[in-house]
Amino acid sequence: MELEEKQKFGEPRKYDPTFKGPIHNRGCTDIVCCILFILAILGYIAVGILAWSQGDPRKVIYPTDSRGQFCGQAGTPLEKKRLLFYFNIMKCASPMVLLEFQCPTTQMCVEKCPDKFMTLVKAYHNKNDFDYYKNFCKEGVTNTMGIPQILKLGLCPAMLIPSKPFTRRCFPALGLKGGAITVGNNTHFEDETGKMRDAKDLVDGVKNATVVVEARQTVMKIFEDYTQSWYWILIGLVIAMLTSLLFIVLLRFLAGIMVWVMIVLVILVIGYGIFHCYMEYAHLKGHAGSNVTLQQLGFQADFTVYLQIRQTWLAFMIILSILEVIIILLLIFLRKRLLIAVALIKEASRAIGHVMCSLFYPLFTFVLLAMVIAYWAVTAVFLSTSNEPIYKVFNESVCEYSRQTCEPANYTTSSMKKECPDSECLFAFYGGETVYHKYLIGLQFYNVFLFFWCANFVTALGQMTLAGAFASYYWAFVKPDDMPAFPLFSALGRSLRYHTGTLAFGSLILSIVQIIRVLLEYLDHKLKGAQNKFAKFLLCCLKCCFWCLEKFIKFINRNAYIMVAIYGKNFCTSAKDAFFLLMRNMIRVAVLDKVTDFLLFLGKLLVVGLVGIFSFFFFSGRVKAFENTAPNLHYYWVPILTVVVGSYLIAHGFFSVYSMCVDTLFLCFLEDLERNDGSPERPYLMPESLRKVLNKKNKAQPAE
Repeated sequence: MELEEKQKFGEPRKYDPTFKGPIHNRGCTDIVCCILFILAILGYIAVGILAWSQGDPRKVIYPTDSRGQFCGQAGTPLEKKRLLFYFNIMKCASPMVLLEFQCPTTQMCVEKCPDKFMTLVKAYHNKNDFDYYKNFCKEGVTNTMGIPQILKLGLCPAMLIPSKPFTRRCFPALGLKGGAITVGNNTHFEDETGKMRDAKDLVDGVKNATVVVEARQTVMKIFEDYTQSWYWILIGLVIAMLTSLLFIVLLRFLAGIMVWVMIVLVILVIGYGIFHCYMEYAHLKGHAGSNVTLQQLGFQADFTVYLQIRQTWLAFMIILSILEVIIILLLIFLRKRLLIAVALIKEASRAIGHVMCSLFYPLFTFVLLAMVIAYWAVTAVFLSTSNEPIYKVFNESVCEYSRQTCEPANYTTSSMKKECPDSECLFAFYGGETVYHKYLIGLQFYNVFLFFWCANFVTALGQMTLAGAFASYYWAFVKPDDMPAFPLFSALGRSLRYHTGTLAFGSLILSIVQIIRVLLEYLDHKLKGAQNKFAKFLLCCLKCCFWCLEKFIKFINRNAYIMVAIYGKNFCTSAKDAFFLLMRNMIRVAVLDKVTDFLLFLGKLLVVGLVGIFSFFFFSGRVKAFENTAPNLHYYWVPILTVVVGSYLIAHGFFSVYSMCVDTLFLCFLEDLERNDGSPERPYLMPESLRKVLNKKNKAQPAE
């Protein structure tokens, strides 16, 4: 029955006395995909050049006035005028602000915000006041012009309100006095018509005007936190790197002991997390407002608010308890398989000992990925800012031309202005009607797709390179004498010279699935307000299916690259061979390879847990010794989260070498069992430690 099952998934490997590891005499594979990848890269470079020639990142950095000019831009007449001033902030209360992200009022760049109440009528009759007032008027205003003429031409605002700069914009200086809203310490102010207005009338205008910049405010605070704590974040990441390196080195020499130490420490670290959450939960009992639920609190930009309610700590405690129970149960059920996994990790440690430079290969992968991400990000910014300024008609009374495009240069003499005398032609947004602008979305999509393809290609190159180096170690009869002088560089050279097309093919398949997942997420975001439950259910099923498909393709690709590194065949043949080999040994794959992956995951979890706990106590100021050392931050979760995520990526980079080594040795180990039988003519190449655990042994050479 077992033989029939094995034949169902192809013929087992036959003994080949000439086979001594990765084949050197090989040819180029998947040439068509290699050519396609090169053409796609050339197209990507062309898109980048086009974006850089058309884009203008200043549109993201600087506020824009009604003429589409940038406030505070160096080298322009507005260099010293860094702030944006609204002629009539109350017009920002219009619902159109939320639709078009632009207030229907004149906006101009100024050096400083107005700091006093003043109307044009009163200021006009006092020379000093009028000179001050003209700082907030357009060019061309003179003392000889009458008030009606100034207002008709829209050269000056009808009144000034005390304001303060916020995100480089002038907003009314609102406050509270005796429970009433004030502006400039006054609860009322006189508008341009002489009518007394309530200060709270300004609230809606300010609220809508800040809709566009509320997110920017949070981003600015986060940016400030990074500027205050970047060196401490770097120290945390260095500690994570040194900790990961220490674990790897200790695994090299004390693999058996370190595996059990990692298991115990992970259980203890998670146990401490449960204890800490319980203590915080108990400490908040009786505190005012601590019984508010997460649903009642809603979303808050300041995450520290969540740490002041009991339900947050209860949720953390439950999550950590579930994780602790799962890990303990897995260890109990897999205790017998841990011995084989430890033996495999020991062998991986020996392989890495013979290819020590492999530990630093993730740095090379990181540099390449950083270049890919940087190119994508810069191109995306330039593409998104390569539009032209669009001007639209903004009006107060009924106008048939409302929100239509217009030309500001000749608007005062146009028919639109004659039919709607109180309308203005103001900058609305950046857009365009040319062929280039029409295909901007397509170019952005191409930019995202090539980003996925190139990032997956870099990852695949790393996997194939490491696989080739570690396979040369396993199949060496006498180690390290039968290994190449520089196994890692030899494997890298083979991968780039012969298998660029194969790497491009595998990464292309994965990229297509990832792009489909991105589109599904986009559709899900668009359909959030929809009431069609069937559409939501279908979308959820599709997302789940494509997530599973992505994981499966990653698994197939990884094993296919190992077979390509060894035998030099094309992607499809290698993927089929790897899949059939794993299916012929399905039980070993399920209980051995995955147990090893689980142990390596515990190692990553331990590094992240240790560094995360240290960063939490440091940045939150919980330890008195660091109270004066830790920086003052808006959100102390910003550096903590950065250190935790960075620590995981660093630990993943180091442990990925071990993971790739284990996967390569595992496939070689399965082939070894099929090729050889332990006889003197066909001895096992697996180490003695693995042979003992599996009850396999090489028979002694018969005495002559």
